[in-house]
Amino acid sequence: EVRLVASGGGLVEPGGSLRLSCAGAGYTITNTWMYWVRQEPGKGFDWVACISPTDTRDYRQSVDGRFTISRDNSVNTMYLQVNSLKPEGTAVYACSYDAYGGDRGRGTRVSVSS
Repeated sequence: EVRLVASGGGLVEPGGSLRLSCAGAGYTITNTWMYWVRQEPGKGFDWVACISPTDTRDYRQSVDGRFTISRDNSVNTMYLQVNSLKPEGTAVYACSYDAYGGDRGRGTRVSVSS
């Protein structure tokens, strides 16, 4: 059963931007810790950003200042604005209830290439 569905990925050039969305499919993403995680080619999932029940935010050092996590409780959706993308940002991005991606939903692929 898919509980979380990410969307908004695509192919962008270095320096480009995307807005990723994560919708709860019958499961809430409000008032709980939520994470964006990503899986680079050939690697496991790493956390990228998180948001607390009180909307405190934290970011992986390598994306801090370029990525912004947010949440709209009225539509049960979380977002990740990704700016100034670098080639190493190529990955499958997913939202998760935990920082390791063990309780994640369906991901969306981001490819950064010229």
